[in-house]
Amino acid sequence: MIAVHAENMVKRFGDFTAVDHLSLEVQEGSVFGFLGPNGAGKTTTIRMFCGLLMPTEGRATVLGFDLAREPEKIKERIGYMSQKFSLYNDLTVIQNLSFYAGIYGIPRRKRAARLDFALRMAGLVGAEHRLTSELSGGVKQRLALGAAIMHEPRLVFLDEPTAGVDPGSRRAFWALIAELRRAGVTVFVTTHYMDEAEHCDRLVLIYSGRKIAEAAPRELVTQVLAGTMVEVDGPPPGQVVAALRGAPGVQRATIFGLVSHVLVEQKSGAAAHVEETLAHAGLGGATARPIRAGLEDAFIHLIEREDERIFREGGRAR
Repeated sequence: MIAVHAENMVKRFGDFTAVDHLSLEVQEGSVFGFLGPNGAGKTTTIRMFCGLLMPTEGRATVLGFDLAREPEKIKERIGYMSQKFSLYNDLTVIQNLSFYAGIYGIPRRKRAARLDFALRMAGLVGAEHRLTSELSGGVKQRLALGAAIMHEPRLVFLDEPTAGVDPGSRRAFWALIAELRRAGVTVFVTTHYMDEAEHCDRLVLIYSGRKIAEAAPRELVTQVLAGTMVEVDGPPPGQVVAALRGAPGVQRATIFGLVSHVLVEQKSGAAAHVEETLAHAGLGGATARPIRAGLEDAFIHLIEREDERIFREGGRAR
């Protein structure tokens, strides 16, 4: 079953194209990751799927309902947790949850059980009367998720739900996402964190409004990065990248924090080849070692490749 289906979806704001002919499918019961830098079009896409914005072109269905003709039916059946904290800081925990229970039209006979569910999800049983403003970032996010799914939606959209919270809270939040998946809920989530993206069943990378890759996490890495990834330490990364750019056998060299990551065509002897190339360029003392390429390597590679394409075409009007 398909939970979300989009065909050539476009969203323009005047002369600016925020989403550029996006097509995708989300399988029901999966965790679908939507990755991209700020301004890539992620939030605009989610707001369209939620029926809050209408596409300029193209079509989409959400849970079988047509986005253009049946947006209200979509809104009734989904959960949405926005990028910005969506609860009211000047209300208590239980006041916030009761407000959302009313918004979602949860029947009174079920309301107590659903309020208890949200409190347990947030770890706030016994703290119902605390002001929401007093909660930590991680607890606020769990509470917002509990509010977003109180009406038991089959599909929930989470727009960068762990932005700005500590690593422990991020792990706890993703444990909740795993629970939702086990319960059969489809989760459509955007994130900047590559370690989080590894937990998704499938990923779409969007850049400058355009889909540039789609695959399962490990498939994406192996499809994009054919060769051997080598990490180089020692000389300044900028000098390493400059020395290796265009060198025989080197597909790409990228600054990666305090080191450099180099994609080499050959399977064996890749590290020695890089060290030798750098020595010939006057950068002796470099230490190279093969590493397992990660999602962040693939992400950087794809972004750089797309930037090169846009540059070759003289820039794409957005």
